[in-house]
Amino acid sequence: MKRNATAVWKGSLKEGKGALTTQSTVLNNTQYSFGSRFEEGVGTNPEELVAAAHSGCFTMQLSAFITEAGFVIESIQTKCEIDFQNGTIVGSHLTVEGKVAGISNETFQELVTKAEKNCPISKLLNTDITSSATLL
Repeated sequence: MKRNATAVWKGSLKEGKGALTTQSTVLNNTQYSFGSRFEEGVGTNPEELVAAAHSGCFTMQLSAFITEAGFVIESIQTKCEIDFQNGTIVGSHLTVEGKVAGISNETFQELVTKAEKNCPISKLLNTDITSSATLL
């Protein structure tokens, strides 16, 4: 399976602007710019999209591990914070809240760590990945 997205950029770095379109068209000529990346401009940015990809991938992987362990998931919510400093992504932190019937906190924490290390986006990222998890 292969997935794709396209970026189009017009103009200089600071004054230019771009548009992102994904294969599914969930993003369809979605704007991004220097302002949306480094300031508070309107639009998305690469780091926000990496955070979305990492939180989504991790949550699906955690769901698979919890289900394989025989537990029933009510909900899992994951926030990903990408730490972007001096032109480099230096970290990705996952904050997880889970409602899972019958699971112990110890087992939940073990499965969170396993998912953190094994989701495909974690494997792709060449950065420090950390997590904190709360079983609700």
